[in-house]
Amino acid sequence: MPTIVPPLPITPLPFTTARLDALPLEPSYAEEMAAVLADPALYVFTGGEPPAPAALRARYERQCAGSPDPGERWWNWVLRVREDGSLAGYVQATVRGPRAEIAWVVGTPWQGRGYASEAAKGLAAHLASAGGVRELVAHIHPDHAASAAVAVAAGLGPTEEWEGGERRWAGNVTPPLAP
Repeated sequence: MPTIVPPLPITPLPFTTARLDALPLEPSYAEEMAAVLADPALYVFTGGEPPAPAALRARYERQCAGSPDPGERWWNWVLRVREDGSLAGYVQATVRGPRAEIAWVVGTPWQGRGYASEAAKGLAAHLASAGGVRELVAHIHPDHAASAAVAVAAGLGPTEEWEGGERRWAGNVTPPLAP
């Protein structure tokens, strides 16, 4: 008899790293996150502009409702710094079976402290253990050295594939061994 695998939950489970709590996204985070994402420098490589709180709330409501594709999960987390309780950025994963496309953003005031690398590594481990993910993919602008360093920290490497002016990075993750 074949094993029936239950579908992944729409809302992701929280996870922690040494200094960060990754909390499932909620629309109530929009106001604080609008301040985190307010620096126009964050959009140099990705395009766009800082979101207004109301627009960010609407985006978060759509993201929390989940993908219209039942085989895909939109998992998003805000990053809370345990030391002072502030939100510092986010990580996200679009999960399709054993593959996830991931992304990360850390607000300008929190950059240079290793939070993005820590969060991306934690995300990779969490997706492998809680989400059954085995392959990670990210798309990174070729001039964004800091984001490339985060990808390397998460176990990804550059490929020869390009999409929308960004290089595809990929890597495999393995679930933790059972005790």
